[in-house]
Amino acid sequence: MSLQAIAPLPRSAAPVSWTDMFRHGPVFAATAIVLLAMMPPTLAALALDPRTLNGVNVWIKPLKFEISIALYLGTLALFMAWLPQQERQARRFRVWAIVAAAAAALEMIWIGGAAYFGIASHFNRDSSFMAAIYPVMGAVAVTLTLPSLALGRAFLRHRRSSDNPAFHLSLGLGLVLTCVLTIAVAGYMSGQTGHAVGGSGGDAAGLKLLGWSRDGGDLRVAHFFATHAMHFIPAFGWVVARLLPARGAQGAVWAVSTGFTAFIALVLAQAIMDRPFIG
Repeated sequence: MSLQAIAPLPRSAAPVSWTDMFRHGPVFAATAIVLLAMMPPTLAALALDPRTLNGVNVWIKPLKFEISIALYLGTLALFMAWLPQQERQARRFRVWAIVAAAAAALEMIWIGGAAYFGIASHFNRDSSFMAAIYPVMGAVAVTLTLPSLALGRAFLRHRRSSDNPAFHLSLGLGLVLTCVLTIAVAGYMSGQTGHAVGGSGGDAAGLKLLGWSRDGGDLRVAHFFATHAMHFIPAFGWVVARLLPARGAQGAVWAVSTGFTAFIALVLAQAIMDRPFIG
């Protein structure tokens, strides 16, 4: 296909600036910036504090969560700029943004506090306090995920009136699947004794950066991909919306969304069967 055959960028998928993100999703964007601002102190703690947990520095986990939650909330701020104006101004999204910011703060207090004391935040049954608070923090994590469902439903409601229905469909499906798949995978994980299935169970020899086990199953793989449905599927939708006619592009988005869901089920089953994602 020649470059001349590629359709121009639809108005509803036009690039969004930082100004747009702060104007349309100010609480999401501001919370993401705060989390990014927490990274330098966390990196300093990582460099100065030699303590380890499960084979890696105790500050690795807070750093990962700062990055992942900042990316999640920043993406919501970005997507808010593509919502129809009447939806952007709905009171429910202002409420969801405040709820998400509060949930993010509680998550980081819990995970950062556990790192400070050198104990595990997740699957910690050695401490009666941490064991008691674990289900509460699970509810907080679910609450943090729910704004993606609300935003996804809004995109799905308005996709037919959009000037770019395939892209809006990909935004809606990606956001809805992020919520549904993340809660499903995390719900299963919470009932286990840990994220590792077989293998050494330690993170020291895991996959670089991500830490996934290379000698056994790791439930975090399915969790990772589930939380990033909101990135993978809209990225695909953005491309096919420019390359295919509207109906064909929408069909492709549905097919990839179905395939992505099946992929999550596959990698979860792979972990449960004690098989590493990458050996």
